[in-house]
Amino acid sequence: MRFPRRSGVLLHPTSLPGPHGSGDFGASAYHFVDWLAVGGQKLWQILPLGGIGPGNSPYMSSSAFAGNVLLVDLDDLAQHGWLEPEELAPPAGADDRQVNFDAVVPFRMDRLARAAGRFAASASAADRADLAEFKAAHADWLDDYALFMALAEAHPGSWSDWPAPLARREKKALAAARKQHAERVDFWTFCQWRFFRQWGRLRAYANTRGVQIVGDAPIFIAHHSAEVWARPELFILDGRGEPSVIAGVPPDGFSATGQRWGNPLYRWEAHAAEGFAWWIQRIKRSFELVDMLRIDHFRGFAAYWEIPASEPTAVNGRWVPAPGEALFEAIAAALGELPVIAEDLGVITPDVDALRKRNDFPGMRILQFAWGEDINAERRFLPHRYEPDTVVYTGTHDNDTTVGWYASASEASRHHLREYLATDGHTPHWDLIRCACASIADTAIYPMQDVMGLDGRHRMNFPGTGTGNWAWRFSWNEVPPEAATRLHRMAQLYDRL
Repeated sequence: MRFPRRSGVLLHPTSLPGPHGSGDFGASAYHFVDWLAVGGQKLWQILPLGGIGPGNSPYMSSSAFAGNVLLVDLDDLAQHGWLEPEELAPPAGADDRQVNFDAVVPFRMDRLARAAGRFAASASAADRADLAEFKAAHADWLDDYALFMALAEAHPGSWSDWPAPLARREKKALAAARKQHAERVDFWTFCQWRFFRQWGRLRAYANTRGVQIVGDAPIFIAHHSAEVWARPELFILDGRGEPSVIAGVPPDGFSATGQRWGNPLYRWEAHAAEGFAWWIQRIKRSFELVDMLRIDHFRGFAAYWEIPASEPTAVNGRWVPAPGEALFEAIAAALGELPVIAEDLGVITPDVDALRKRNDFPGMRILQFAWGEDINAERRFLPHRYEPDTVVYTGTHDNDTTVGWYASASEASRHHLREYLATDGHTPHWDLIRCACASIADTAIYPMQDVMGLDGRHRMNFPGTGTGNWAWRFSWNEVPPEAATRLHRMAQLYDRL
């Protein structure tokens, strides 16, 4: 699908300013939308909206359908009368420059629990009716999710280690668990209700300001997730319910030992047998939250890197074919043509390109990858080689900031960039933003860190590492006052308005 010629900014909501230790769907999110509109930016790209998993990663969520309850705006709960003003004071250890997850998670979960309790005790008839409507509309995933989360609190460790009747989902055991944990099941349902209602309002506001939301769908989900527990037959698991093989990528420029993600792999023949119904539901639900969708690790739909679960790294794996064409045909037949971006980075072979082009999905190009000692080494990332159906980024959440990258790049790489762009390299972030904006690519996206000209201390993620990621935040007084005006002028000059 060809997209209109537009540009936008990559920023996850957790990075937004705000008084409660991490960004959320509160006032600062609306301010960010206004800032995008002033800057002539038509797209707000985010990371996955699901709950965070190990290492606080949004790519290891406990559900493929549920939202991250830590993004719920606490001020909105107070306006409903479910929190007291004094309960909104920032938690000890809160930091305006990064998310202190150790402080923020328990604080927010405690406030959500208080709000859920007061809702249960004194909610209005209108709010109860709205919750009932939400539960009915999302029953296909919400019931399993809420029970899974309640059981996960009661039984530490992986679901495969739970008492056998619960792990195997025996009907009597599940019915008894719903009664025993009814209060926590209601809590998790309440949290999802508020997440979806708040996000729905924010997305609608963005659309009225001419801004569309670009979402992000990880190809894999966490083993300890509601969907793997509810539908184990769709995943490659052993007799205990543990993954026998896991997902990752082989060694590459990010990591000499590859990336051992640890997600369970799909039992694709089981998905095909039911007409890929689970995937159709997942994509449909995703587009209820966003306007466009980036599918992460697209190459895994042509072939995926299979790692024995016993391996400590991703080195000893193998490529296994995946039924990408049949999958996307089934999705298109059920849902029609969709605005999907294929994350086609990494080891890209001709079959991956063919799969993307057959489905008319634009691919991604990263400008930081374009410059090197051998100017032909990453030739597909050089702007003069782009096709219009391309989404170009200065960098992504997995890259260093452009200022940080340029500072650590070889002199040959810096010289290549300066020569190619006819620049002195004093502001490499603006050099690459202008390059992306001027390119033939229909879509250009810039991380907020690059718009702000921040160095490598402000990057979002270090691929292949399990700690110290996903924490970056900013304050509005750090944003250069001319940034929005400069973005708007570029969008005007290069026909992205």
